[in-house]
This record gives sequence, C-alpha cells and structure tokens, in this order.
Amino acid sequence: MKKIILYAAVALALGAGPVRAEEPKEILNVSYDIGRELYEQIDKAFTAAWKEKTGNDITVNQSHAGSSKQARSILEGLEADVVTFNQVTDVQVLHDRGDLIPADWQSRLPNNSSPYYSLPAFLVRAGNPKNIKNWGDLVRDDVQVIFPNPKTSGNARYTYLAATAYAREAFDNDDAKVREFITKLFQHVPVFDTGGRGATTTFTERGIGDVLITFEAEVLGTQKQLGKDQYEVVVPPISLLSEFPVTVVDKVVDKRGSRAVSEAYLNYLYSPEGQDILAQNFNRVHDETIKAKYKDQFPEVRLVTVEDEFGGWKKATEEHFAEGGILDQLFTAR
Repeated sequence: MKKIILYAAVALALGAGPVRAEEPKEILNVSYDIGRELYEQIDKAFTAAWKEKTGNDITVNQSHAGSSKQARSILEGLEADVVTFNQVTDVQVLHDRGDLIPADWQSRLPNNSSPYYSLPAFLVRAGNPKNIKNWGDLVRDDVQVIFPNPKTSGNARYTYLAATAYAREAFDNDDAKVREFITKLFQHVPVFDTGGRGATTTFTERGIGDVLITFEAEVLGTQKQLGKDQYEVVVPPISLLSEFPVTVVDKVVDKRGSRAVSEAYLNYLYSPEGQDILAQNFNRVHDETIKAKYKDQFPEVRLVTVEDEFGGWKKATEEHFAEGGILDQLFTAR
C-alpha cells in the first residue's frame, strides 16, 4: 500500500511539470556612464507603475560605466537582466561573443529597440570665448577639446564618427585629409577619460579644456544644473544620430525568472510616461505628442546616420573599431 501511494505521488509530481521559481524581487539594469540620474527617475516611476499594476514590489538596481566596459563585464559574468546602452555594437557583442541574446534582438522593440536618441554636441564656457561653432573650430591651435576615450566609451565613438562625417564632407572625401583632421583632433585632447561622465567632470570641475563634446542630453543637463551664466550649448550644423538601444539579456532573465518584469521595464521606456521622463532629461524621443511638448528645447540639426555614412554598425566596427582598425591607427599617430 505504501509503495502504491509513493508511486502515485511520484506520478503526480512528474505530471505537474517543473515548479516555477518565484519571481525575483529585484532586477539589474546595466547602463551607460551618464545615464545615472535619468534611470533613477525612470526606476522610481516604473516601480510605482509595476506596484499599481501587479501589486508586487520590485527594486531596479543600476550599474553605470562606459558602455563598452559594461558589455565586457556582462560577457565576464555580470548578470544583467536588462541593458540600456548608447551604442548598437555594445549590445550586439552580447550575441556575437556570448550568445546571451538572439541575433534579431533589434526587431523586438520599436525603432530598432532604441526608445530615444541624441547626438554629439558641444558645451563651452560662458560667452564662448573661443567662438566655437562647428567641428572645424576644434582643431585650431588655441582650442583644447574634452571627450572620453573612443576605445572604452560609446559616447566617444559617436564623437569620432560625427567628426569623421564632418571631415568627409568638408574635404570632399579626401581620405588623407580626413585622417589628418581626426589625428589633429585627438592631439587637441589633453586627457582621455574612460567614460562620458568622467569627461564632463574634467571639463566642469577640473576646468580643463575649452569645449566638451558629449551627448546633447548631457550638454543640456549640465548647463541646467550648473547655470546658463557658466556654460553655453553649441549644437553644430551637422552631427550624428546617436541611438540608445535596449534589450533583455535572455539567458539571465530565463535563468532568474525575471523576463516578465524585465520586458515590462523596457516597454515602459516607450510609454507616454517613460517618453516624457526621457524628454525632461533632454533626450529626443519618438512619441509625437511628447516631441511636440518639448520641441522648443531642441534646436534644428542635420543628422547623418551610421547606416548612410559608414555602411552600418557591422562595417563601421570592422573598419574603424576592430583591433588595428582606423581608430587604432589614428590614435597611435596622434
């Protein structure tokens, strides 16, 4: 009799399938260096919305550093439930080198999984004493430029590509002159920080340099924080579309049972509430109503794209950012 009961219990357990793990009480968002304050606001709003919708508490932990450094940390074992990066290549590597996400990750959310965008812009000191208006002004003998290291920062890679796009147009695609311009630009950078926030600190707190190049969102946010009487914003006539791609890290969320809340977190970035928070923090968004609400804070600028100017991120990575590529060559020559 005992054996029959035991067999029945085993059969019932097998028939019931695996027991589902309890949903985690926290998730980790691994993000780019200058996104700290933005995601503090996003996290506060999302956790309140999640509580209202589900009745459950959730804590969103944050990790911020240069996006390429963050990608390497994930490949080395950091368990990110979601990534909110500032460059496609730093997300793509999670598939190419770690098989942590699927190849079609960009098709899972609107706008190539980029809920907002920005562009490289300039922050100068009050009165713009060096009269810096465009990329060509950055290589004058009397100008020192601050931006982070393109080897560790997606932010800086956008600056490098934007400057290259400008030079191609200015020098009629003369490759030698383009390379000379970028090499000279690198020579005008007295210190290369590893990430965007470090570069902002070097410019504002240490007082080094005549112009800071970083995302427009960081430029406008810094001016708001420190005062229009201290700094001026210069948006050059031409710049580069800088997308901010996001994704769940599939192997992590499936292991932790956190897929539902992680996907909801990223979808929140596309909601009217999320888009409004993004725009409040000077990011350009896609929601037409929110765009209209904040249009006055964003000047007109002609944006080129990585796809049109450099043949897409795959080609740009192979030609410019791979070991021994054009970036390495120009960095060594500086």
